[in-house]
Amino acid sequence: MHLSFYILLGLLLFINSVQAQQSSMDELLQTVEANNKSLKAHRSYMESENLQYNSENKLPDLQISAFYLPFGDHNTTDYSEFQVSQRIEFPTVYAARNNWMDGQSKRLEYEYQKLKQDILLEAKKLGLGLIFLNKQRELVQERILKSKKVYDQIQTLFEKGKSSILNLNKAKIIWLDQQFALEELDNREAAIRQKLKALNGGDELTFQLHSYPSTIGVTSTDSLWNTRLKEDPQIALLEQEKQVAQQRLKVERNQLLPDITVGYNYQGIAGSNYSGIYGGISIPLWSGRNKVKVARARINYNEHLQSAKIISLKNEYSSEVQRYELLLRKFNQYTASMDGLNSEELLQKSYELGEISFMTYYAEISFYRDAENRMLEIEKELQQLKADLFKYQL
Repeated sequence: MHLSFYILLGLLLFINSVQAQQSSMDELLQTVEANNKSLKAHRSYMESENLQYNSENKLPDLQISAFYLPFGDHNTTDYSEFQVSQRIEFPTVYAARNNWMDGQSKRLEYEYQKLKQDILLEAKKLGLGLIFLNKQRELVQERILKSKKVYDQIQTLFEKGKSSILNLNKAKIIWLDQQFALEELDNREAAIRQKLKALNGGDELTFQLHSYPSTIGVTSTDSLWNTRLKEDPQIALLEQEKQVAQQRLKVERNQLLPDITVGYNYQGIAGSNYSGIYGGISIPLWSGRNKVKVARARINYNEHLQSAKIISLKNEYSSEVQRYELLLRKFNQYTASMDGLNSEELLQKSYELGEISFMTYYAEISFYRDAENRMLEIEKELQQLKADLFKYQL
């Protein structure tokens, strides 16, 4: 009964801890998205481009002209003329161009989403780097205490003539090395926080991240790729650029139709006047030359580009998955081996009991700590690879 209660309590605490870390990482990304200068600049650029596109589908300005001709040899009264006219592209042009403008707006949105992903992925990897450094710091702080304890023991033995100066110096070096390692971690953390500050628009970020926000495993890589094909803005941008090119072809085809001019004309001469409707058409014999061919070439370019890019992304994805699976197997093997050893504590006890010499202790503890460091490196690389695989969700 009591055992079940404690297991349930521990599970709840673990879940809360994971959720808190996930929340902290989400908050970090949300803050960077809101404050990043590049994203703000791109939002302004999108607004200006959309306004520019909208201005391209307006009617031309109204034309007003007037003539008053008093000079010259004539027996009648002076000649006067007034005309108001409006040029209009063929009506289907406006509908085709409006579809093209909507496509351009979507393209800009996908460009923004792609830029946002790149920036948030960088921020997330920096956040994962902070977690890695904090995990290392916990190990190093513990190693400093243990190294100091061993150093004090050997110093006592040296003062009693039971240990050599060589052992004392090596013990001191081990202790100093761990202190230097802690200072190096502080420097690396400061560098990461400086990069995060730049991504956050120059504002400091005070988030504390101590454990990774999610598990390492990835399920069904084929399903993951299929989901990415549907949801990744980078892939959607390629498709949208092809659609924009197709819409542009429709615009160019419709612009081959004649423009229409309508208006009102007034003429006054010899005490009489004439007025009525003015109309005309323009025949696009030269203005549309080769524009349709250019639009078709643009479609072919975008189709080939989309195909080549998706193949490249698929190959990149397959390489990332293979690398991920290899590292995951290695990490699981490391974890299983390290969990069963508890080597540092055993080595410490063996040395304190006099079962092994300091030289043996020194060699073995260095090997064990290198393995611990390597395991943390693999874990960090796994988390960063997973961030790459799920980049499309950012």
